Amino acid sequence: MSIWKKPVTIGLGLETPPNTLGAHLGLRITEVGPDYLRGTLPVDTRTFQPYGRLHGGASCVLAEELGSVAAYLCVAPGEGAVVGLDINANHIRPPTSGLVIGTARPLHIGRATQVWEIRIVDEQDRLVCISRLTLSTIAADRAKPVG
Repeated sequence: MSIWKKPVTIGLGLETPPNTLGAHLGLRITEVGPDYLRGTLPVDTRTFQPYGRLHGGASCVLAEELGSVAAYLCVAPGEGAVVGLDINANHIRPPTSGLVIGTARPLHIGRATQVWEIRIVDEQDRLVCISRLTLSTIAADRAKPVG
């Protein structure tokens, strides 16, 4: 059974909004599962730190995007908007090329808060980063999208 309260197609991806940090970095949401969201981020000059490794902040961008979009999908239309409260990331392995793949799964979906775990692996399924994202649901009239 799906946890999503907004219309999505299980098995397909979602478009990354243009003119956003995720789009600039090449982030793609590749799959919506019944209780998870998966996406990729390239490990290249857009996401390197000075030593040619994936920047920890880039891992946080992937985790925040996947967790935030997943949390958004868990709030019924008109019931509010989600905003980030806290992100934690432990960087385990530093990839130097290819793609990293993140999977966001809920730890808690409440009326006022949500907590998501985002596991990021390399293309060999080795753990790169484990992250936890906490979000708050605010009144829809307090959220004013850009554009």
